[in-house]
Amino acid sequence: MYRTPEAEDVTEAGDGSRSASGEANASVTDGGPAKVAASPIGFGQPEASEEEGKPKRKRRRRRRGKRGGKNGSATTQGTAASPSETEQSDSPNAVEKPPAFQKPLASQKPQAKPVEPAVYAAIDLGTNNCRLLVAKRNREGFRVIDAYSRIVRLGEGVVRSGELSEGAMDRALEALTVCAAKMERRGVTRVRSIATEACRTARNGPAFVERVKRETGVELDIVSTADEARLAVTGCAPLLDPGHAAALVFDIGGGSTELMWVQQETPLPQSKSRALIKDWTSLPCGVVTLAETYGGGEVSRGLFETMVGDVFDRLTPFHKRLSEHLEDDFPYHLLGTSGTVTTIAGIHLDLKSYDRSRVDGAWVAKDEVSAVTESLLAMNLAERAAHPCVGVERADLVLAGCAILEAISRAWPADKLRVADRGLREGILFSLMEEDEANRSRRGRRRRRRRKKTTQPTVSEQPQSPDNGATN
Repeated sequence: MYRTPEAEDVTEAGDGSRSASGEANASVTDGGPAKVAASPIGFGQPEASEEEGKPKRKRRRRRRGKRGGKNGSATTQGTAASPSETEQSDSPNAVEKPPAFQKPLASQKPQAKPVEPAVYAAIDLGTNNCRLLVAKRNREGFRVIDAYSRIVRLGEGVVRSGELSEGAMDRALEALTVCAAKMERRGVTRVRSIATEACRTARNGPAFVERVKRETGVELDIVSTADEARLAVTGCAPLLDPGHAAALVFDIGGGSTELMWVQQETPLPQSKSRALIKDWTSLPCGVVTLAETYGGGEVSRGLFETMVGDVFDRLTPFHKRLSEHLEDDFPYHLLGTSGTVTTIAGIHLDLKSYDRSRVDGAWVAKDEVSAVTESLLAMNLAERAAHPCVGVERADLVLAGCAILEAISRAWPADKLRVADRGLREGILFSLMEEDEANRSRRGRRRRRRRKKTTQPTVSEQPQSPDNGATN
């Protein structure tokens, strides 16, 4: 079971603790080892009167014991010393043994251990995939320390039945159990887990979320389409080309497709820009829903055009809305994040096995995208499954994704498409880190205000004139 560890108090009691063996160094409280002065009368030496000798020796022993404790013997906080300790204390060369535990002086502040950096995690449970990313923050953004992805097809059959199937939920639960174990092993301190279109539309989506929490400890948040669009842009923002004034960012998912028109405040080369979502829309169709509606196994040219037409019709209202504010020569590019665009980039680069370092951030021209689509249409299902950049799990979905991308390209015929192997998970991580940074800034401001108040002199502390404040 996964649980997020609470922040621990790392302040120690002080530097005076010692080992369990009881060994201790000499006390350095007064700058060096303390010595006990020798008694003026030798230990056990009788007085002149023999009648009072024995009782007096006993009394002297008791008094010496008290003096030893008072003058720095091995007793602490008024505890009587043992006979052996008293004998050692009467020796001129005896060195005091400090107690096994010493409280720090009032002037000595306990030293706190350095706080470990936060470990962040993001889970994206989509209609088709379950993905996890675990990272730590660094100067460049964050450093990934663990990742996981599995195709679960949670939205399988939702179009027909309106509910998540038992098999689909079991596959998702299995993947989320792996995610929970990874997060616990990595010591995750901050996490956000989201569920998207499949859980949004299925009647039993909320019940499934409760089951996930009960069986795995993962708390899923069913996000809105607006939140999903915002996270997608946040995750892809580093790939926006500063040489273009805007970009159409799109995320082709399993059950929905989000499109965001993003403009940059300073679209100049070598300048830092801020991405602003000017408009957006969400289409209730993705690779899973489109393939289940039209079939994804054997796709003819006619069936492919039917799928493109369906998606284009859904895009028309958003396209008209944007066209009212754009000139024909307005500089923009396409930026896509999904399994569809990464597959197209891998095929275009002729990769023998998928390589994220070459795919993420790659540019693919419009005619190169069309060439890859034509090659996939020429393959049958078995040939697509055998392709190293497609595989068995995507073989019946990739052409549905190509149809969605073709509809977007016809509505916005940009010359270039930039490919992003990043998206919602990265957006979640950036959002969590920004929240923590904002909280630290607020706490710092509050501390500075408190210090300012405490250092301001009160009325009684204000300096007075030589005539004690009297006025003429």
